[in-house]
Amino acid sequence: MADWMDAEQVMERLGIRPQTLYAYVSRGRIEATAHPQDPRRSLYRASDVAALAQKKARGRRAADVAAEAIAWGEPVLPSAITTVAGGKLWYRGRDAVQLADQGLTLENIARLLRRGHGVALKAARQAESLVGDTARQRLFLTLATRAGREPPARGRAPLALAMEAADLLEAIVDAATGQAGDGPAHVRFAAAWSLNAEGADLVRRTLVLLADHELNASTFAARVAASTGASLSAACLAGLSALSGPLHGGMAARVEAFVEEAERRDPFQAVAARLSQGASMPGFDHPLYPEGDPRAAALLAAFDPPPPLAELRAATEAATGLAPNIDFALVSLARALKLPADAPFILFATARSAGWTAHAIEQLQSGRLIRPRARYIGPSPEGYSPSSSS
Repeated sequence: MADWMDAEQVMERLGIRPQTLYAYVSRGRIEATAHPQDPRRSLYRASDVAALAQKKARGRRAADVAAEAIAWGEPVLPSAITTVAGGKLWYRGRDAVQLADQGLTLENIARLLRRGHGVALKAARQAESLVGDTARQRLFLTLATRAGREPPARGRAPLALAMEAADLLEAIVDAATGQAGDGPAHVRFAAAWSLNAEGADLVRRTLVLLADHELNASTFAARVAASTGASLSAACLAGLSALSGPLHGGMAARVEAFVEEAERRDPFQAVAARLSQGASMPGFDHPLYPEGDPRAAALLAAFDPPPPLAELRAATEAATGLAPNIDFALVSLARALKLPADAPFILFATARSAGWTAHAIEQLQSGRLIRPRARYIGPSPEGYSPSSSS
């Protein structure tokens, strides 16, 4: 099969380890298929390998760099809020894992991400009536309702925006828990889900670790909306819409399917089957953390995951060398605490709203509209040529 290569050939051609090869496959950069003579082995598309080898060997043109920056590429805009460096996540220069260990709440982190604005001030609020049968519906409806009536954010003072952001976070927690109230978000989640003090603290840690993650898809969507001058609620609605996709906040459902597959068969068989098919390992690996997602490591160290999750983690790590990411940790937490089915997404959305508002305010203060150009690769416009336009 000249169009396909075995693992040893690929690793020799690219100068990589097995873990890196599995990562390339899971990210869709190398297509894999089962070996026709041995289903326990995989073959890899030679053209994909050649393309990666060529990319490593040559310098990239500016247009190529710009295009690839949209997918895990170079930074595309300046921000002082969050960064990933040295295998860690940093909020305003502070280690997010350490902040979670220090007992900070989501509200504390939200103020930190906003650069401290609004620490001692909080707008008076009246709880709104909650509409929607599920937490997900209530989140969308709450943000859409507010976005439909609130004025544009452009031109408003930073402190006013910070106070609105604090009020918006309260409304989001109301929608997520289904209960209008006061107090830290994790305490309100614990009341809604009948958790004890230990469970409440695990939720607190989760919310802190998920509050922001640099320019992920949902945060970038929120910044694009904010760059037009839209309200903070509209920016958060844009973020929530992006988060709802299966490749972002919806990843927990894919992790659940992987876990259920392991429960039906056997963790090692489930992992082996995915490797033979060239399929990814949902809940494992993260492009920004080659040595493992520190958020997942911190959260998983705080409780004992149920046996099926622990066994699947061991099987996956043994076979691939890939470490669990925050999606696996979220599913593990939800199962350990017996949370509602959609809890991973709800916790993710609630926490990340703190980051969305901070990024929206930062974007508004820059005064710049985010409007990239497309590098057109379609058919030539009829009757036009560069020479005819001179």
